[in-house]
Amino acid sequence: MALSGRSLEALMDLVDIKLNCVEHFDREDAREAKLLEYCREELVALPRQRGSAEVIEMPRGRAARAQAV
Repeated sequence: MALSGRSLEALMDLVDIKLNCVEHFDREDAREAKLLEYCREELVALPRQRGSAEVIEMPRGRAARAQAV
């Protein structure tokens, strides 16, 4: 089943939100963050494979959000 552009965008937003919320207290948190980064990379690569959606990189982290405002 193929993902629509809207679904792909929503998934990428959810992964970015989760990445911004993860706080590294132990190894399990670091593993979760690494997995989310890998998922994000896979989601970013999907449109290139299909050629149907445009992906815009968003700044991550509290410092990046503060600079954007």
